[in-house]
Amino acid sequence: MNDFFNAAIWEKAWKDESDLKINRMKKNGIDPTRSFDHKAKTFNEQSFSDEGRKRTKRIMNWMEGQGVRFENASVLDIGAASGVFSVPFAERGATVTAIETSPPQIELLEENISMFAEDQVKIVAEPFEDIDVQSKGWNEAFDLVFASMCPVIHNWDSVEKLLHCARKFCYISMPVSPAEHSLVNEIWPLITGQRYHSKLMEMGYLLHLLYLKGYAYETLITREAKTTEVSREAALQEAMIWLGHHRLPVDERNRSVIADYLEQAYPSGKVAIQEGGRFGKVLIHLQDQNMYTRES
Repeated sequence: MNDFFNAAIWEKAWKDESDLKINRMKKNGIDPTRSFDHKAKTFNEQSFSDEGRKRTKRIMNWMEGQGVRFENASVLDIGAASGVFSVPFAERGATVTAIETSPPQIELLEENISMFAEDQVKIVAEPFEDIDVQSKGWNEAFDLVFASMCPVIHNWDSVEKLLHCARKFCYISMPVSPAEHSLVNEIWPLITGQRYHSKLMEMGYLLHLLYLKGYAYETLITREAKTTEVSREAALQEAMIWLGHHRLPVDERNRSVIADYLEQAYPSGKVAIQEGGRFGKVLIHLQDQNMYTRES
């Protein structure tokens, strides 16, 4: 029972689990900061589609319902990708510092912010892990620090670094469980001989440590889903990345097994993939820590 309320034990458990995952990915040749490069164009199209815009608007409206104001606010968007949130933040009047290191994402981000004034959205092409917050002048410099599904969040130290940058609010979203992925469900039995079973993820560490360390915060857990159609080649590449994430051999044998399956199951050359899962959103209040209700 005492361990349940011991923050140091939870910090160590989270760090140990994350270190194992990161080392496993590197061993399999996967750079977490670059694993989305091949999907940059598709992700950008989905993010700025009508449905993608609606999804972004729902999240921003939820934050506004908890007291966040975007007009004339300063926002640090960590892992900005092609600007899925940086662009609407700026559209609502915020000044945005967008951190992104993926070259294809930066190229798309530059295109997507071209309509704004030069100083409204600033791109920082430097890993957040390498940034010295103090020397950068970022200590409590932003009204909102925003990190949505970003691999930079991997232990409590990384959370504290975000919090140091925030003046009023810090938003963090993470998966609650591994993403539901129809292609994984299909190929998993071919590789392992067993059905795929998902496990809970790191969101629990974040919530419990915020609780133990006395932060005021609001949280929301939702289930989201989408369907995308990709080529067999893109599906094969995505499946191989998934193998690395799940500690399975990323080798020629498995590549051949998956390629043969895709050719037989999807003779048209197009693969419809259903993706989704449970996702958690946390808004940490650093100034006004009492309950907030937006007036109608």
